[in-house]
Amino acid sequence: MLAFLQNIQGFELIIILVVVLLLFGAAKLPQLARSIGASAKEFKKGIEEGVDEDEADTEDSSAV
Repeated sequence: MLAFLQNIQGFELIIILVVVLLLFGAAKLPQLARSIGASAKEFKKGIEEGVDEDEADTEDSSAV
């Protein structure tokens, strides 16, 4: 997948953006972007909470 992303050039990117615009419509793109942003924020929050729980578990087990 990363190799595909590295090979995208300007014209191909424009075609992809036009297809996305046609599929979702101009009115839904801002809503889609907000939804993706909120999902990314929740994902990062979950990752941070998981790390905090792991650190707490490690501290509890070392205290025993």
